[in-house]
Amino acid sequence: MDRTDQSLIALRRILRATEIYGQKLAAAAGLTAVQFRVLQIVAERGQCTATEISRRMRVSQATVTSLVDKLVRHGMVTREKSETDRRQINIVITERGRDTIRHAPDALQQRYVRKFEALADWEQAQLVASLERIAAMLDADVLDASPVLDTGELRDVS
Repeated sequence: MDRTDQSLIALRRILRATEIYGQKLAAAAGLTAVQFRVLQIVAERGQCTATEISRRMRVSQATVTSLVDKLVRHGMVTREKSETDRRQINIVITERGRDTIRHAPDALQQRYVRKFEALADWEQAQLVASLERIAAMLDADVLDASPVLDTGELRDVS
């Protein structure tokens, strides 16, 4: 097998792992990986603003609004006016949201982060450079993307 085939197989394995995790998460929690990441961000502090989520995920406010709308419909978060600034709306995790996080499958992204951060600095730099090169080869280096392992749903609708 030549290196071109080996590289394509490795890419396909990454895509399949992401798809399989997405299916497991959907079955267990009824959420996409991106929705789940928003829920995790809110859970870290119990509440936060859409602006904070937008900054953390590097996506537009409109995208965050859409994701939060879905979490509200699922009963995972609520929107509440801030007690300190009435113009500010806080996104607050519900008990159902906390329960969902507790019972969700081990996040593929968190596994990746743990293993990536355990690598030597030079190896992290080499992997980042290689991944950025692959994105450029696929003309994907200009696409809007957040640091969430997911194959769908996330769209910048701004």
